[in-house]
Amino acid sequence: MGPMTTPSRPLVLVSTSSNARDHGLRRQDAVTGRNYSQALLAEGALPLMVANLDPASADEFVRRADGLLLSGGADVDPAAYGRAPRPRLGIVDQERDAFELALYRAARAIGLPVLGICRGIQVINVAEGGTLHQHVPDLPHAIQHDQASIDGRPHHRVDLVGGSLAERAAGALAVMTNTYHHQAVDEVAPTLRATGHAEDGLVEVVEGTEGGWLLAVQWHPEMSYASHPDGRWPFRAFVQALERAPARAGAAPASW
Repeated sequence: MGPMTTPSRPLVLVSTSSNARDHGLRRQDAVTGRNYSQALLAEGALPLMVANLDPASADEFVRRADGLLLSGGADVDPAAYGRAPRPRLGIVDQERDAFELALYRAARAIGLPVLGICRGIQVINVAEGGTLHQHVPDLPHAIQHDQASIDGRPHHRVDLVGGSLAERAAGALAVMTNTYHHQAVDEVAPTLRATGHAEDGLVEVVEGTEGGWLLAVQWHPEMSYASHPDGRWPFRAFVQALERAPARAGAAPASW
């Protein structure tokens, strides 16, 4: 009998923000919350943060990975969905938009599982042809979507569609979520399905209707991962999808 081998963890690309330093060495840093990576590792995946680079490199990145996580960050430039900037638009990063859109499209083209978080749900909706609300507080009857507490505790309810991927993963028709956003999905792209809504009707979850596994949420499950175990289901479902993906079946570890 040959030696026992340990199966490799699925490798997940984690998108980042580009932040200019205002002290020390004057350079740009590629950053995102460490808790994204901690949650992925805890669920059995191997996270790899990737800086915002030339979109032409996206295909090679995704072909060496098993999945893609689009993380939170700056507003998506409304030019990406054919709209003019509204007065309350925040900081945009066109280089990040271009690279993340390229990563997403390359991942979808080969069927890699994709998880979107906060900005991630917005990037996915834009990539698929949808639009965004540029400033949620301007909407009539909107509840508070940018909570004051910064510790990630649950803040409002999200109702899930029965029988959806999200409902099956959460094991419930309603979940409590934290909320740190001022933009949100407006017109849902035709290739997506909205399966979670806040009490004011705002879209909080979308899923793919074709192709590989796709789930995106508007809240930050990575921020409450350690303190609220019942909210870990987006990460758990994602890693389970990575393990089931055809590319993983009998595949050798990626070569870097």
